[in-house]
Amino acid sequence: MKKFLTALTVFSLIASSFCPAFADEPEELVLRVYNWQDYINDGTDEDGRKVDQSVMELWEQDYEARTGQKVRVQYDMFETNETMLNTLRTGKTQYDLVCPSDYIIQKMLIETQKGDAGEKNISLEKYDISKMPNYTANVSPYISDMFARYGWTDYAVGYMWGSVGIMYDPEAVKLEDVNTWDFLWNTDYKKMATCKDTSRDAYVIGLLEVYGDELKTNRQAYKNGEIDGTELQRRTHEIANRTDDESIAKVEAALKEMKDNLYGFEVDSGKTDIVSGKIAANVCWSGDAVYALDLAEEEDGKYLEFVVPDEGSTVWFDGWVMPKGANVELAQDFVDFMCRPEIAAMNQDFIGYTSVIAGNEIFDLVRDWYDEEDGEIAYDLSYFFGGTLSEDRLTDGKAIVRTNEERRQLMTQYPDLETTYRCGIMEDFGDQNDKVLAAWSKVKGTSLPVWIYIILAVVIIGAIAAVALFAGGKGKKKKRR
Repeated sequence: MKKFLTALTVFSLIASSFCPAFADEPEELVLRVYNWQDYINDGTDEDGRKVDQSVMELWEQDYEARTGQKVRVQYDMFETNETMLNTLRTGKTQYDLVCPSDYIIQKMLIETQKGDAGEKNISLEKYDISKMPNYTANVSPYISDMFARYGWTDYAVGYMWGSVGIMYDPEAVKLEDVNTWDFLWNTDYKKMATCKDTSRDAYVIGLLEVYGDELKTNRQAYKNGEIDGTELQRRTHEIANRTDDESIAKVEAALKEMKDNLYGFEVDSGKTDIVSGKIAANVCWSGDAVYALDLAEEEDGKYLEFVVPDEGSTVWFDGWVMPKGANVELAQDFVDFMCRPEIAAMNQDFIGYTSVIAGNEIFDLVRDWYDEEDGEIAYDLSYFFGGTLSEDRLTDGKAIVRTNEERRQLMTQYPDLETTYRCGIMEDFGDQNDKVLAAWSKVKGTSLPVWIYIILAVVIIGAIAAVALFAGGKGKKKKRR
């Protein structure tokens, strides 16, 4: 990602008043944050060297300037939603802010509603949105509407979002072939593609394949004007979350066929494997696709592309929640600071994923990266930026970015409105989750006794710890969902 020097407001510090030597200093406040690895601007370069102030440090200075009170961020990181959830369930560490993904937010909301029904349930504190002016003024209307639709508004504030699609090498793969989930079953591309090694993502892809004809019928109904975009999205969402026994069985059979046709499943290597030419296509999250598209162009002059297949797909969200017992006032202040467009731009530039915040600074960042004065495509992002931009950023009242490139970084980060209509959101699978996991184990051929998994996990963790101890840091890696 091209580094963009965002113009930041200079935060003036309030001079502390003179205090007698014998007076007690105010106790330092501590904000405890639990977030994904490499998912915030920490002021380091690509080699992990400290080169600038982090977002946390900027907030600490800003908070003291406004209140006269010293504050410090205690920042811990996790690698998976499940690891984070298990940590919270132990109750050994209290956090003020945690950044889970959409389906985990839903699970937390369900447990919040149960109250004390289960001793390991995770309850959340409510936000007082009236005290978060930066969020309310700058959050994308698309994101705000989505959070309201799924009932997250009171308990979660958005952070990053994106879509799931297929990244591919157009010199090795035809667009008409990769523009459908059938591609992963297409024997013309046997052993040329990889898919995410996660039960949830693979299961949904299986659903999109099994019910592909139904999805295509729905999209045609939208094109014919028989249903609107909201109804198309609702139908896609329903299909992408089917977990009845019949659907699970159909998906298991389909994924077994897909597995035989794939190069393999991967956790985080797909974006580099496609750059090196080991594979020609990779099912991935849009943030990883942008990273790989940049890397391929910069290192090898290779122009990769990204597509959300015709049948539809899913969009995902990560958001900030406050576990019960959090310092609500302090947590809200930090999140609202993160929602200042200039701060959100710093994070988006650093991480490579797409912020839920709109506003002038984010739009300027996007145009700095992608806008071409002579671009023949007037790419309209009004659905995302609408109502957050000043008049001087608009073209005929629309948020236009001009480009000559389709299916590249701009459209990967910001899909067009029609694409968002044919994308649902993965929900928590609830009581059917164990059956989905069992089906996935059969697909992977890993139906082993639980005690074997425990032993393997202990051995792997020990090996990783040993390597880390002797090898030291290897530089930053992109956040994995």
